[in-house]
Amino acid sequence: MQAELAAILAALPSVVDPLAPGRGWQDWGWSEAEVAAWEGSGPLPPVRLILVWDNLRGHHTPALVDWCVHQGILLLYTPLAGSWLNMAESVQRIVVRRALSGQHPESAETVMAWLGAAVAGWNREPTPFEWGGKRAARRQRARERRHRLGGSGAYTRRRLPRRTNLENWLVNINSHDN
Repeated sequence: MQAELAAILAALPSVVDPLAPGRGWQDWGWSEAEVAAWEGSGPLPPVRLILVWDNLRGHHTPALVDWCVHQGILLLYTPLAGSWLNMAESVQRIVVRRALSGQHPESAETVMAWLGAAVAGWNREPTPFEWGGKRAARRQRARERRHRLGGSGAYTRRRLPRRTNLENWLVNINSHDN
């Protein structure tokens, strides 16, 4: 993993202005104390790369995290459970559809170029997202068509006839006679 990340860093242009916004560790929510604790073995380089990682155990090893920080790699871990993942998957699905629809790429480089062009196009005119929308309204209508059964978690799609007060009275009388 370190060799792959080192190759990616080597291909990146050098940082021209280390004080530019987004290059400082404090720009990403690190406190002065956190930066000072990491600088025990030397000053931290400016942030060069942001790596979004899942929470696998191997991604949290002290040696790997220390190496990444001292290379200028800011690690952002995905939350264990987050509704934003649904949104991220939606965006990813849309970008892939726009980039590859009806296409038959012959190499990974072509796919990456097409995806990059699709993302650049999206960034010029981003699509606004709303939580809910048509799908949420459809689910709400489906919930409204359900009829709960006696306070349990069960439901029926047909409304069950309710007993009238006279029927309840007759049932109670008949049960006392037995």
